[in-house]
Amino acid sequence: MSAMTENSAIRPFTIDTPEAELQALRQRIEATRWPDRETVPDHSQGVQLATIQELARYWAADYDWRRCERRLNALPQFMTEIDGLDVHFIHVRSPHDNALPLIITHGWPGSVIELLKVAEPLANPTAHGGSAADAFHVVIPSLPGYGYSGKPTTTGWGPERIASVWVELMKRLGYSRFVAQGGDWGAIVTDLMAVQAPPELLGMHTNMAGAVPPQVSETLNVLPTGEKPSGLSAEENQQYERLSEFFTTGTGYAVEMGTQPQTVYGIADSPIGLAAWMINHDRWSYDLIARAFAGQPGGLSRDDVLDNVTLYWLTNTGVSSSRLYWENKVGFFDVKGVSIPAAVSAFPDDLYAPPRSWAEQAYPNLIYYNKASQGGHFAAWEQPQVFTEEVRAGLRPLR
Repeated sequence: MSAMTENSAIRPFTIDTPEAELQALRQRIEATRWPDRETVPDHSQGVQLATIQELARYWAADYDWRRCERRLNALPQFMTEIDGLDVHFIHVRSPHDNALPLIITHGWPGSVIELLKVAEPLANPTAHGGSAADAFHVVIPSLPGYGYSGKPTTTGWGPERIASVWVELMKRLGYSRFVAQGGDWGAIVTDLMAVQAPPELLGMHTNMAGAVPPQVSETLNVLPTGEKPSGLSAEENQQYERLSEFFTTGTGYAVEMGTQPQTVYGIADSPIGLAAWMINHDRWSYDLIARAFAGQPGGLSRDDVLDNVTLYWLTNTGVSSSRLYWENKVGFFDVKGVSIPAAVSAFPDDLYAPPRSWAEQAYPNLIYYNKASQGGHFAAWEQPQVFTEEVRAGLRPLR
C-alpha cells in the first residue's frame, strides 16, 4: 500500500474512555474552589453560582458518560487524514434509494453531540414520520481541534481551509454531488464552501445566515458608539436591536478566544471552569440550560449539556477549539458572497433571526426561507424535529 493510500484511508473509530479518566474528572469536580455568589439576581454578571453548583453536583454524583459513549459508538464513526490532519466523522448512510448526501457542521461550544438527535431522522425519514423522498446520507465531522478530530499544531486552520477539507472528505466518501448544512461555526464553514463553489456542491442550508447587510454590520462593529442605520423596517430594526444586545453584552468569550485563546488555561485545568465557559454562549441558550439544572428542562436536558461538556473535557479541546476564533478572518453574521442555491431557516431564539429582506440580499439564489416555529442557536440539539423538517424542506428543491 502506498503512503498516499495509507494517508487517505478511512479507518473505523470507536470511543473507549479509560475508567481512570472518569474517576479523575469526578475528583476534580468535587475539589472545585467556589467563588462568592454574584451580587445581582440575574445573569448579568455571568453564570450564576446556584446553576453551576447544581451542574457540578449532578456531574459528580449522577451523570453517566458511558451512556453517551454507547450512543456515539452505536453510530458508524470513522477517522481519515486530510491535509495532514485526522478528521473524525460520523457517517450514517440512508437505507433509501436516491438519498442525497449531506454534510452537517457543528459549532462552538458544540460538537457532533449537538447533531446526534437529527442523524437518524435525516437518514431514515420513513422511520421518523417523513417521506423516503427526503432521505439523506448524513456525514457529521468534528471540526479540527474539536472532539476526536486532530488538533492543528500550526496556524492556518481557519473556516476557509476547513471548507475545502470538507469537500475533500465528501469526495473521498464517493459523493460526486452533495449538499451542506451548518449553524454557528458550521454556518460560516458552509457559507465559505458555497463561496468556493466546488462543482460537487449543489446547494446549502443554514440556520445562522450570514445575512447582515454591510451598512448594518458596520454600526454593530463599533458599538456602543455606532449610530443605528436609517431606513430599517420594523422587523429589521427588531433584529438590529437583538444583535446590538449580543454585540454589547454577549461576545466576551469570542473576544478572548479571538485575541488570546492560549490564555484560557482554566478551561483545560478545571472541569467547572470549562463548563461555565461553555454554557455562557448567549443569554437565550443560557436561560434554557439554567432552567434544565433548575429542574425545568425544555429542549435541552442536563444530560444533553453534560454530554457535550464531558466530550470537551475528555478530549482536552477547550483551548484547541478556541483557536478557531483566532484563525477566523470573516464577520460572523456578515454577507459572504454566496451565489449557489441557498436555503435559510430563521429560528426565533437564535442570536438573530434574519428577515427575508436580508436573506434575499445575501443569498441571491435563495431557494427557501422560513421562520421556524421554535428553537434557538443550537436548533438541531434543542428542537430536532423542527430542525429536521426545516432541512428537508430547505433542500428539497435540489433533489
